[in-house]
Amino acid sequence: MPTRVESGGRLHFGFLNLSLSHDRLYGSLGVALDQPRVVVEAERADGIRCDHERAREHAERACEVLNMPGVDLTVREELPPHVGLGSGTQLALSVLEAVARAHGREVDVRDLAPELGRGGRSGVGVATFEAGEFVLDAGHPTGLFTTEAPARGKWTVPAVAARHRVPDDWRFLLVLPDATPGKDGSEEDASMRSAVEAADPGLADRISGVVTRRVLPALASEDVAAFGAAVAEVGRLNGAWYADEQGGVYRPPVGCIVDALDGSPAVSGAGQSSWGPAVYGVTDESRAEDALAAGRDALDAAGVDGDVRVVAPRNEGARVTETGQGKA
Repeated sequence: MPTRVESGGRLHFGFLNLSLSHDRLYGSLGVALDQPRVVVEAERADGIRCDHERAREHAERACEVLNMPGVDLTVREELPPHVGLGSGTQLALSVLEAVARAHGREVDVRDLAPELGRGGRSGVGVATFEAGEFVLDAGHPTGLFTTEAPARGKWTVPAVAARHRVPDDWRFLLVLPDATPGKDGSEEDASMRSAVEAADPGLADRISGVVTRRVLPALASEDVAAFGAAVAEVGRLNGAWYADEQGGVYRPPVGCIVDALDGSPAVSGAGQSSWGPAVYGVTDESRAEDALAAGRDALDAAGVDGDVRVVAPRNEGARVTETGQGKA
């Protein structure tokens, strides 16, 4: 009987600190989304059977780490890759979970995520896979930073410093422009190292103030307008660290889209998720249709095509179920 694992994407609003002058490095904040999502199905097997290249690589590594003989794995749905929605981590962890459950085992994804190359800097993807919601992770001691990326598995996923349920009527506008995919892999590592080595510590102090005095209180009081404005400010401040690496506070054409969304009453705050090009807008259920229209208008203003949708937050972790039927 196949085991199905389903997890949603995530938004990454930015980091608390990239400066080597402070005690802790990174510390990221983000939120789990109900859509788009990853869905994989797995059955125990001798050897690896999977026609999805990236999922097959994860399955091979998962079987090696878990000492499993093999798996028959199918990817039913996947996140768009390298757009800023966490596709790599959600696919890797979904495959890991599916391989383990197909063989009747439970697995600690947080403990094993580094073995699949996940959770090295940001802990948001792992934490949202575990339990959804809004997450702020604790980052790493700055003394652990090295100019060369550590070998796979030679780190631990940052602990969760704060977690908060997102109000059920909040919504997130996603604007996915047809643009060059964001940074990933070795290119992302190189860009992050450059940003860290040149980071202004004063920006970290400002971001910490926004998070503690605006983002977290807005969540606690369920104030969607204040939350949207606060996470958008976190994103703008983070963009100053990456300006040399991505061609501005936002990577093109994100800046034009964000500017257009900022003028809409249907959106409380807009920004770039991770390296983009995904753009988010914070809204709520009552303004969802107007937010969709604003997203389409923003693409037109930027002169690009793309996909626009409004999605709900996800306040639970990955779902694991038995599908009740074998594969054909």
